[in-house]
Amino acid sequence: MLPEINKILYATGMGPGAPYVFRYALAMAKQHDAQIIAISALEPLSTFAQSLVELHISHEQSEEIHSKAQTQTRELLRERIARLCEKECGTDQQCKHLVSEIWIEEGQPAQTILATAKKYAVDLIIMGSHRHTVIGDAMLGTTTHKVLHSAAQPVMVVRIPEGFHEEGL
Repeated sequence: MLPEINKILYATGMGPGAPYVFRYALAMAKQHDAQIIAISALEPLSTFAQSLVELHISHEQSEEIHSKAQTQTRELLRERIARLCEKECGTDQQCKHLVSEIWIEEGQPAQTILATAKKYAVDLIIMGSHRHTVIGDAMLGTTTHKVLHSAAQPVMVVRIPEGFHEEGL
């Protein structure tokens, strides 16, 4: 029996390769009549970095700036997805509604992606990968590597071409 793909988690860091990866999520959603849940993780400041910030501004100001940043990031992601859907779907209204939810969560990216995948019982995770150095991967690991080896569901990794950048997105 073939697996059913009803929910796709599109994980993005919103970098220049995001449109390239999103097209794969959109293609899979159209092919399987699935919904896309978009997630982007914002890494929190370390305790040390937060204490440095609060040397110069109050905790309340810091929280307000953080809240505004989350709102702006969520809106930016919504706008980028809307532009991509407009570009790729044209007048197909059903296509434009394939993205059912957009989430910006605070936390370590791999943990956030895995938790969101579990919370929404997604059938497939789609995320991008770009070129890293061997030393960088060995020392830090990558979000894609962590998700790929820890996810309970299949993970589709889209290799972003080196230097990919798309104007207006």
